This record gives sequence, structure tokens and C-alpha cells, in this order.
Amino acid sequence: MSVYTLRRTLVRDVMTTKVLSVSTDASFDEVARTLLDSGVRAVPVVEDGRPVGVVSEADLARTAELGDPRAVLRPRRPWARHHVDRPRTATELMTSPVVAVRPTASVAEAFRLMRSRKVSWLAVVEPDEQDIARLVGVLGRSDLLGVFLRDDDDLRREVVDQVFTRILLIDPTGVEIAVRDGVVTLAGEVPSRSDAELAVNLVSRLEGVVAVEDGLSYRFAEKANGPLRVPLF
Repeated sequence: MSVYTLRRTLVRDVMTTKVLSVSTDASFDEVARTLLDSGVRAVPVVEDGRPVGVVSEADLARTAELGDPRAVLRPRRPWARHHVDRPRTATELMTSPVVAVRPTASVAEAFRLMRSRKVSWLAVVEPDEQDIARLVGVLGRSDLLGVFLRDDDDLRREVVDQVFTRILLIDPTGVEIAVRDGVVTLAGEVPSRSDAELAVNLVSRLEGVVAVEDGLSYRFAEKANGPLRVPLF
């Protein structure tokens, strides 16, 4: 039986565990100082260990704009209010609910979640004995990007040893495999069309792969029996 292990980095491997947070009753100034002093762009709002919201630089900027004295001089409609209540606490400032992910999720899942929810920051939560989701870390885009900055030689070894040798059971010496700046080029002949399609599909899913240049040919083509099945890891 062939044994294979593709690299699969989890959220817990790259998340930040030293989490800065503020309480729900933290003042505007306290939240601003936390962001400024720590150099982060967002901070979770926590209540009893649970993340209930997040305050970002954008949230603070919107509030600060309300204090611009020039806004009072701008033309207003007759019915417009001349007094604007500025948010004073983290509860009033924060965006809620928090977009969260589990530590056991893959970085690919985290990326998809960020993209679908249009956020650049995720809370990492894990349930305790009472099944209450507790904040155990935070994850930013910069944490995830490091996963994809892989050495080309390391990436080529995974393509050779794992994809071709152990999964496809194809002798890699008969295939030209080159990697440059994360772009994998495949050329040469493999036994079947399904082997060629599966090779490209698998390689494109590897962490660190930017693109796949497909130059594979095959000796015979099977009849189409349905969609291509890709192993799940």
C-alpha cells in the first residue's frame, strides 16, 4: 500500500497566540493606544474569554472623522442633526459578529474564508468544556502568506516524492519537473490521460504553488466515466 503525506499547514501552525485584546467597556483612547503601541491593524473585543467583536483602524478612522470641526460647516439638509454621538467604548466601535476559524482548519480554508467574507483578520477559537468558543489566537493575511513562500527545491521534492512516486505510482525520472518562483512546469509522457489530469490537479493544490504549466502527454485515453476524482488529504 502506498503511503503519502502532502504538506498541509494548519491554522494552529501559523496563528499568533499572544493575543492583544480589549474589553467591551474599553474607551476609544484605550483601543487606539492598543493599536498604536502594538503596531497591529485590528484588535479583538473579548467578553469572558469570548470574542464578541473586532475594532480595526478603519473603525477608529470613521469615528475620528465625526470629530472633524469642518464637518459642521458643510452644507446640511434642514432636517439633518447637528449633533453626532461619537462611539465611546469598544462595544460601540466594534464590528460584530467576529469571523472565526478553528485551529485545526487548513491555511487554504482560512484563505477562502477571508476572501469570501472580505476580511483580512480572523479570530481563532476553540470550544472549552462548556462548548463555549474561547479566543486562542488571531490570524492575519501576513501569517498565511509565509506558508506560500516555499523554496523551489523543497516544492520540487514534494512533487517528485509525493505526487508522482507515492500517489500516482509513476516513475518521476520519465517526467520533466521544474520549479521556478513557485511555478511548476510538467513535461513528458505519463501512462494515461487521467494520470496527466490528476497530476496537474494535485500539483496545483500544493502549498506554495503559484501556477502549473502543463506540458504532459499520455499514451492512451480512457473513456470518460464521470468527473475526475481527486484524493482528499
